[in-house]
Amino acid sequence: MKVDPLTQFTSLGLAEPLLRALTHEGYTTPTPIQAQSIPALLEGRDLLGIAQTGTGKTAAFALPILNRLLNNPAKTEPNKVRALILAPTRELAVQIADSFRTYGRFARIHVACVVGGVALGPQRQQLARGLDVLVATPGRLLDHMGAGALRLDNTEVVVLDEADHMLDLGFIVPIRKIVSKLPAKRQNLFFSATMPKEIASLANEFLTNPVQVTVTPVATTAERIAQEIFHIEPGRKRDLLVELLKRPEVKRTIVFTRTKRGADRVTQHLEAAGLPAAAIHGNKSQGQRQRALDGFRSGRSPVLVATDIAARGIDVDGVTHVVNFELPEVPESYVHRIGRTARAGADGAAFSLCDHTERHLLRAIEKLTRQSIPAQDRREAGARPLDAPGSEARPAPRPGTRYAQGKPNPHKAHGKPRSDGQHHQANGARDGQPPRHRSGKPGGPGQAPRPQGQRRPQREAQAPR
Repeated sequence: MKVDPLTQFTSLGLAEPLLRALTHEGYTTPTPIQAQSIPALLEGRDLLGIAQTGTGKTAAFALPILNRLLNNPAKTEPNKVRALILAPTRELAVQIADSFRTYGRFARIHVACVVGGVALGPQRQQLARGLDVLVATPGRLLDHMGAGALRLDNTEVVVLDEADHMLDLGFIVPIRKIVSKLPAKRQNLFFSATMPKEIASLANEFLTNPVQVTVTPVATTAERIAQEIFHIEPGRKRDLLVELLKRPEVKRTIVFTRTKRGADRVTQHLEAAGLPAAAIHGNKSQGQRQRALDGFRSGRSPVLVATDIAARGIDVDGVTHVVNFELPEVPESYVHRIGRTARAGADGAAFSLCDHTERHLLRAIEKLTRQSIPAQDRREAGARPLDAPGSEARPAPRPGTRYAQGKPNPHKAHGKPRSDGQHHQANGARDGQPPRHRSGKPGGPGQAPRPQGQRRPQREAQAPR
């Protein structure tokens, strides 16, 4: 479907209160996903929408749902909802609910959001009054359904937002339980930034003769994002991160880590370096997560350190940079992570720190996005070459050393990778250098001969620089 570039919201057939709200927000021209989705949804069609993050998917389904509710007014029934939107994370659910309230500001629409991490009581009170729109995470929704606080037998519209992320988080079984309680006659909407085979299968199962809207190739990154890879040793990532964040052009940044503990450690390191930062991940309470987001939006904490739980749930204006402190295990997550910048037509930049253990992840990302990302080598002299075969590669000798002249190096660092991605260095070894004896000289005296067959005792690891 080709979209007329002169298309305006006023030409899409939306109700007057919605047009007034859009004007109030300063919106006149729909994005491609909105221009293609809204007409089909106003006709009551099922829809499968594929668009990269930051392209306006929320308005693409919120506006036609609100239009449907306004054109078919009905009294809300206790413990029932007319439109149900499922989201994978608390942050995304809260944002979607806020969008419904924004677009419905001039209409009497009852909207609520139920997510985990907060008390059940106030949520049950909202459900008891009946709702026009309910935005929920699957787990908390099932809690209310199991307690008899919610019924879905007269729900008219159901939306799965970020459907592929739902699958990644293991929500497929809860989703099937929820869908089994919905009426057979309903409108179904799927929105996703990527389309793996499992999601295509799920769409075929739940959608009826859907319209498919694709505004960009699957799993592509935004054109306005300048991407760069920094090849670096694991132990020097935090120092490089501080260096990058202190650049004058870096104003508001989201830093992504793989683990919750890693997010906390990076946050502590940044705070110690004089960079105000806040962490957000699954171990934080909803109140802590909301305070971290509020501080990030207000500028009190210009750096937000997050796990992938926030990759699709944060919509904050003015994010100038995204930093992948660790590359994601799932290459599609890279698309969502960097999509937190360059939103609403702005420019942005994405830096990724890649150590030798993550090169296979980088290859998977470049294969998925069909691009070669510009790279810098920020490793110290003597680091293993980029194309070295992992654990078999030896550090390159430093110029002027006895090993650079072809003499064998009898020493070898022992140890295994640590969980935080740093490598344990034995015998006082440092990255890219041979281990040193107590004398301070490679191969020098200071150590008694060992009986044959006895292993050299391993010494305390030296902190990576």
